[in-house]
Amino acid sequence: MIKDIFAGIHDSVKKRKIILTIVASILLITAIVGIVVGVNSKSSNTNSDNSSEIKASTSHAIIKSSCSITLHRDLCYSTLSNNPEITKKVKTSKDVIELALNKTKEVIQRNHVGIKQKLSMRTSLSKREKIALQDCLELVADTLEELNKVVEYLETYPTKKRLRKHVDDIITLMSTTLTNQETCIDGFSHSKRDRKVRESLIDGEINGGKMCSNSLAMIKNMTDTDMANEVQIKGRKLVDEENDVKWPEWLSTRDRKLLQSGTVTPDVVVAADGSGDFTTVSAAVAAAPNRSTTRFVISIAAGVYRENVDIPSNKQNLMFIGAGRMSTIITASRSVGGGVTTFNSATVAAVGAGFLARDITFQNSAGPSNQQAVALRVGSDLSAFYRCGMIAYQDTLYVHSNRQFYVNCFIAGTVDFIFGNAAAVIQNCDIHARRPNPNQRNMVTAQGRSDPNQNTGIVIQKSRIGATADLLPVQASFPTYLGRPWRNFSRTVVMQSTISDVINPAGWFPWDGDFALATLYYGEYENTGDGADTSNRVTWPGYRVITNATEAQGFTAGNFIAGGNWLGDTGFPFSLGL
Repeated sequence: MIKDIFAGIHDSVKKRKIILTIVASILLITAIVGIVVGVNSKSSNTNSDNSSEIKASTSHAIIKSSCSITLHRDLCYSTLSNNPEITKKVKTSKDVIELALNKTKEVIQRNHVGIKQKLSMRTSLSKREKIALQDCLELVADTLEELNKVVEYLETYPTKKRLRKHVDDIITLMSTTLTNQETCIDGFSHSKRDRKVRESLIDGEINGGKMCSNSLAMIKNMTDTDMANEVQIKGRKLVDEENDVKWPEWLSTRDRKLLQSGTVTPDVVVAADGSGDFTTVSAAVAAAPNRSTTRFVISIAAGVYRENVDIPSNKQNLMFIGAGRMSTIITASRSVGGGVTTFNSATVAAVGAGFLARDITFQNSAGPSNQQAVALRVGSDLSAFYRCGMIAYQDTLYVHSNRQFYVNCFIAGTVDFIFGNAAAVIQNCDIHARRPNPNQRNMVTAQGRSDPNQNTGIVIQKSRIGATADLLPVQASFPTYLGRPWRNFSRTVVMQSTISDVINPAGWFPWDGDFALATLYYGEYENTGDGADTSNRVTWPGYRVITNATEAQGFTAGNFIAGGNWLGDTGFPFSLGL
């Protein structure tokens, strides 16, 4: 019995051992599986993390490389590298540009809001401060529109056809965005009180300008490479060598006829005596269709129209036809001396793209003592003026921005009387210095290129530089120069022109000490006349007498502003080459 009892106990213990062994084995297997799964899971996560890190590292490398060619590298990298979705958005240099443009738009939009807020404090603002802020609102709004166009153009870049036009359009728009920021700040530089508002805006505007500059640099780097590749692959000549071309390529056949024809059927007529559709030019502009894709012709009868005329960005493809430069005159007298900004002083301001004018004079009658007083301000892209007059004293013709062409015109003034930062060609024109106030010097040009990547500059070609009748007898008492550098990279070329002895033998005058003398580009090529002798010209590092026809060819209308045929559509007579 006892033996049986112990035998049962032994069997029970044996069973429990077996059960415990089985349980232990299961637990061991489970633990091993868990470890293996954990190891595999960790390995998978590590691989995923490594993959993300590699992608992020690659994106950062692309951004760093793209930013390395900008003027403001630290700002470029810090702005773009902090984006949480960088691995999704940045795979190529073009992606970096698109990201930069979107970040730039955000900054410009914030500036726009800030300017509006300052304008709401009207009781504490002077007249000129209000005007300057309104100028800024217009300029910032235009900048946002231009940035949107650049983004749109980049979506289809590079195009298989007309690559050069595509590139010129993009570079022009980006050049203008930078100019707009600077113009906004310039509006607060006329008095100590103005400068207080300037200080409250300047950080945002400068930051926006730097970001525009960075985007411009990256775009130019990308497009320069593509353009060079196109020339290499296709052997394409970018210089129009057809000697029989007489009109800028960017004008249509219809526009050429409009500019040359003696009789044109206008869409509306302006006549001061009431015999037309309107008695003021401004009313006719207001009646024109918005964003028209076809030419809208406004005929302006002989007479003197005393008004300020604005052609805003939404009034595109307008054309003014006067009865003759001596017969149809638009005149007003706004000036900095009278309490407005230089930008706002213009008698006529043309901003809407594709503006044309023929046989008309734009005048500012403020006189030589009222400081800056603009007769004509132009920010209209692909604009052209034929047989027109621009008459004032200081700051007569404001070639503000974009691509512009002037032919057979008369331009007269005193201090900086052709100024701005457009890509402007002035061809076969009469450019005359007037008698200024005592102790003043005349400057034919003050070009405002502030960034080496901007495609801007003033080119005076096949023109005549002289003096008006009131200056001729006393010109020895009022030194006159071809220009002075308004900004760091000021670019002006005078070529194949007749220069009278009104121009001082030094030719050019400094702005302030050695400012911009090493970074500007001033050139003269094949000029004639008593004032064309270059033996006593300035010896600045940035000045040169151009002796190479290939270098000069870069400043002809066919290269400098042609942009893929836009000049040919104007109908104005012109020369594309030398």
